[in-house]
Amino acid sequence: MAVRVDKWLWASRFFKTRATAQQAVEGGKVKVNGERIKPSKELRVGESLTIQIGTTEWQIRVEQLSDKRGPATVARTLYSEDDASRVRREEQAALRRFAADPGRDRAGRPTKRERRELDRWRSEG
Repeated sequence: MAVRVDKWLWASRFFKTRATAQQAVEGGKVKVNGERIKPSKELRVGESLTIQIGTTEWQIRVEQLSDKRGPATVARTLYSEDDASRVRREEQAALRRFAADPGRDRAGRPTKRERRELDRWRSEG
């Protein structure tokens, strides 16, 4: 039995929709056995995948096949992750937590109060 890569990525909950899984495969963010593929590539048990989502990279091995999206507990049984990959992901997550962007809590234009503070700060210098 074989399943399309985009369907399997969606069923294993790496992507929320099949369309985003398809775009990731087309964009070269998913590789099977180190090679770029098309979304229609048939995936088989035992193949290794490299999946890049944002700054996170997963190195996984396909354990089971499914084209149906189920609960997260079932989705985790579809693959196994390398120990080195898991450690690298956890280190990257820790770095992102500690090196937080100072402006991430702000969104959009400054408020009237913030604008006045900026003007005051600029005129002092």
